[in-house]
Amino acid sequence: MKESLYLHIPAYEELWYRQKIMQDPDTMSYNKGYDLDFNDYDKATGCIDFPKKKWADWYTHFIGQEPHRFYAYIVRESDGEFIGEVNVHRNVDAGWYEMGIVLEAKYRGKGYAVTALRLLLQYAFEKIGIEAVHNEFEEERSAARQTHLSAGFTRYRQENGVIELLITKERYFRQIAIRLHDFCNQQNPCR
Repeated sequence: MKESLYLHIPAYEELWYRQKIMQDPDTMSYNKGYDLDFNDYDKATGCIDFPKKKWADWYTHFIGQEPHRFYAYIVRESDGEFIGEVNVHRNVDAGWYEMGIVLEAKYRGKGYAVTALRLLLQYAFEKIGIEAVHNEFEEERSAARQTHLSAGFTRYRQENGVIELLITKERYFRQIAIRLHDFCNQQNPCR
């Protein structure tokens, strides 16, 4: 049986967890070696410095900013353990929302990613009411690609070693209907 997860909007004093995962080289290894144009990024490790002096500005920018931005921790229901983070934010130029998901390294490969991504999509489409969610990353990140495809994304574009994936509100709700139909057919009483 898969463990249940839920999303939790962190209180200010819980930002210690974001600081922890942003400074963990194992967790941030997917991010290393790129020429990212922002302060506090360590190209050698992929880590991002998130000192306490930056918490207040970050918190004001990300928390309570719906429908422009949404951020939450991924929490394991059985023990209340934080296992990662998710977010969406509006891309006004493209007409969709960009998203992010980071699972702490020690929780990867345990079947949490697709569930967490589905929770983010549920919140984005059902609570915020957005029209589409987009993500992009390097083609060689096969686990990330498979996670997105399993959660319902489709390939939008692929070029220069980068894959772009997209899911629309329409596709999301169609997949919910299909899963419900399949469940009912397995249970038989729904007929």
